[in-house]
Amino acid sequence: MTSMPSAIRTVRWMVRDTFRQSLSTKLFWVMLGITVVATIFCLGVRVENDTPRPTHPDELKLVITKAEAERVGWDKVKAEGLRVVSGEMTLGFGLFTVEIGRNRFDSVRYLQLWFAGVLADNIGVLLALLWTAGFLPTFLEPQSVTVLLAKPVSRWALLLGKYLGVVLFVALQATLFVGGTWFALGISTGVWHAAYWAAVPILVVHFAVFYAFSAFLAVGTRSTVVAAFGTVLFWFLCWLMNTMHHQLATQPLPNMSAAAGFLLDAGYWMLPKPLDFNGLFFAVMGAENFAMPVPEFQAFQVQGHFQAELSVLSSLAFAGVMLAIAANEFRKLDY
Repeated sequence: MTSMPSAIRTVRWMVRDTFRQSLSTKLFWVMLGITVVATIFCLGVRVENDTPRPTHPDELKLVITKAEAERVGWDKVKAEGLRVVSGEMTLGFGLFTVEIGRNRFDSVRYLQLWFAGVLADNIGVLLALLWTAGFLPTFLEPQSVTVLLAKPVSRWALLLGKYLGVVLFVALQATLFVGGTWFALGISTGVWHAAYWAAVPILVVHFAVFYAFSAFLAVGTRSTVVAAFGTVLFWFLCWLMNTMHHQLATQPLPNMSAAAGFLLDAGYWMLPKPLDFNGLFFAVMGAENFAMPVPEFQAFQVQGHFQAELSVLSSLAFAGVMLAIAANEFRKLDY
């Protein structure tokens, strides 16, 4: 049996090997390139003339743009007590100009919500799962792993090290993406919203949960195609389950049986929750006045059903079970 210090050294070596692999496959530079493009885009954002008039504390925050006010008519705007924000946001270093109905802080926060809460947390996680799906099957090929298995190390340490290496690689890329866009928006607009950094741990946990399922598929099939597209398909199934659960919890069907409700709850708590990760970021960002991309979560949260801690912990428990099964299967593989 391998000693714990030896297992720790194995994990550390596998983490370093994963970063070496990311450099040799150019994946590191591809993901870094996306971060550079997003950072340059954020440097080209400007917000001007966004200062609204003073308001009373009890005044309703009904805000419209200058174009909407001209369309409705200034007399009606004044009679209704609507607040007009005539600011403009320019994108692409002045190439595009859009009117904004929010002040500078809310306009930048809206961009950050889309950058991290929609693009990175949905599209970014799916791309990361596709791009890193080949790390484990390549490692499990006989010509690669037999050299390591010849040494007195535990197979679970090898698998855990490779898994942690990929997760830490994605964590580094997430930190660079969030940090680069946050810094660029701060320079270009003067808004430094610290809550934006919450995207990093949320993105990493979101990825880590589903990459555990990718590891399970990789060990079971040793196929990059199965690990990649099987995990993406599983992500969509979990999103569907997550959405259906929230929708039926807030708007139950009149003829839905107790057994169906029990199975839906069981599926929700047993499987990962991609919609909840997305909604958690919106909640941390204080996006109450912004529309959620998926209204089912917003209704679920408003009615007080959402339990952030249990949602994250149950998703992590799923990841732990998948890794344990994968480690056991790896232990039984013959080379």
